[in-house]
Amino acid sequence: MKFKIYILLATLALGFSACRKLDVPPVNVVQDKDVFPTENGIQIYMARMYSELPLEDFRYSPRGINDFWLVNPMPANTGEALSRDLNNATSENFDYWNNAYPLLREANYFIQTLPQYASNYTPEQVKNWLGEAHFVRAVTYLALVKRYGGVPIVNRVLNYPDESIEDLKIPRASEEAVWDSLAVDFDYAINNMTIKSQVGRANKYVAAAFKSRAMLYAGSIAKYNQVSLFDGQTRVCGVPTAKATTYFKAAYDAAKSLDGIYTLYKKTWVANDKEAQYQNFVDLFFDDASSENILVRQYMYPNSAHGYDAYNVPRQLMGGNGYSAEVNPTLNFVEMFDGFPKNADGTIQTLDANGKYVLYDNTMDIFADAEPRLRASVVLPGDIMKGESIEIRRGIYTGSVAGGISRLLPENSTSNYPTANIVSSANASQTPYTLPDGSTMNPAGRSGYFTGDGTCAVSGFSVRKYIDPDRTTAEVLENRSDQTWIEMRYAEVLLNRAEAAYELYAAGETGENYQQDAFTCINQIRERAGATMLNSAADLNSINIVRKERRKELAFENKIWWDLKRWRILDKEQNGTLYRTLMPFYAANASKYFMDARLDERNSRYTFDVRWYYQRIPTSAISKSPNLIQNPGY
Repeated sequence: MKFKIYILLATLALGFSACRKLDVPPVNVVQDKDVFPTENGIQIYMARMYSELPLEDFRYSPRGINDFWLVNPMPANTGEALSRDLNNATSENFDYWNNAYPLLREANYFIQTLPQYASNYTPEQVKNWLGEAHFVRAVTYLALVKRYGGVPIVNRVLNYPDESIEDLKIPRASEEAVWDSLAVDFDYAINNMTIKSQVGRANKYVAAAFKSRAMLYAGSIAKYNQVSLFDGQTRVCGVPTAKATTYFKAAYDAAKSLDGIYTLYKKTWVANDKEAQYQNFVDLFFDDASSENILVRQYMYPNSAHGYDAYNVPRQLMGGNGYSAEVNPTLNFVEMFDGFPKNADGTIQTLDANGKYVLYDNTMDIFADAEPRLRASVVLPGDIMKGESIEIRRGIYTGSVAGGISRLLPENSTSNYPTANIVSSANASQTPYTLPDGSTMNPAGRSGYFTGDGTCAVSGFSVRKYIDPDRTTAEVLENRSDQTWIEMRYAEVLLNRAEAAYELYAAGETGENYQQDAFTCINQIRERAGATMLNSAADLNSINIVRKERRKELAFENKIWWDLKRWRILDKEQNGTLYRTLMPFYAANASKYFMDARLDERNSRYTFDVRWYYQRIPTSAISKSPNLIQNPGY
């Protein structure tokens, strides 16, 4: 059935690319009468639009929204992770603009054409399909405005040669106008769509969830953006500060409308049971019947697949393609979580009161009480994955342990580790080291750190979220994974609601107890995560508490890049930044492990260019329409 649909979609692609009016339509072009009079035709048209919806899923990277070769993962741009292939800050280097407007034309054509065939269907069907088309249009404008600011608003089909070239050179609208326009589309979808839909299709609550995301972004731009660009009287970059509360209130109301419709996934969750809470968080990304899923994109091998497992499994679980460990969570990210010893400044505590390394029987001991959500998101050194202990070591320390082991390097040193008293490995082909008891050990373990090989855990951690725990090594291949991508889940809606509520509280808005509501939402997220609960609403005394919770919950889901951009803090976080790692060592003469927290020894520095808050308008678009003004700095 899917194969037949793809053939039809290809046919439709050819048909709708022809925009000139002819007296006699070519026999190989699908016409309106072949599509709109039947429900099957409508479903195929819809399937095409959904397939082009700009969802930033497993195939999203700085190189494209549907980039097969996922070697530049976005989490390596946000401080969430390090990557062997992305060693400094970068922005998206593809032009989504050129993908968006064809999709907008498809949505506009559908909205204009379907009413002519309304008599073939029930009024409810027509309303729902028109609502879906408005949803697609709104999501497409959201993808545009968050990248470029104000863009040309084209909410009708442009017809050439009936309209002149000059008439079709539509200038950029204000950024504010784009946000307002897509809000109207979301409202149309909410008011006209049904309450239930097929998996992967929108309904009124899906539209409300996306509206909460969009309006939260718009409110953040109004409050935090410092970049402005005017085209005459039109402010194409930036939103008036006075609109912030309007947008935050719209985000809050949209998120709140989902109350009681979806719930956080707690199918196997048990209070005070860290193992059950950990497994529950792992499972929520693989249960197609999850009560938390709002909108998903399904994959099904062999018709559609991705390579997430092949690129990201720890080195020792690597499949036949020879890739692994592309996303390696930073220690900076890990330190956001609760449940392990920390210094006064919030960094992990690896030294005792005398400045000597704390020794452990196992590398997992330091994380024994960590919140379950951390273990479910990150493979910690020595933790179990697919029935194996993931071996991550920087090397074997062979020096004396009498009186304790002093720091190998000064704090925040960018130097390489000393060669004396340390045995390390350049790659996975290791020479086993003979320990004092006569047994042998590979210096780096089976998953690294290998000093000369990029297929290892360069941060001391590996990513766990979304890695299929049941996929055999033989199936860890490019274009073989087919787990479902969850584009919108209820946890994000709760976080949208909490953030919007806190922003309204901070602005002095009344009518709701916004601080209390934000507190309730955050504690729902924390309870499911197994994290430390806030005691009262008074503990929620900073927007940074809400933001931190969001960064923990939505990590490695391609959401944090946009959050850091809309908060306008990415340039502040990345100003020559070196991210931190945690390197386990085995002390041969103590038969114990110690952990060394240090800067990324590859010396990969990250600096975010403030121009990237708004991306470059494609020169090809400007050459076609000189009415388009370029964004600042380009």
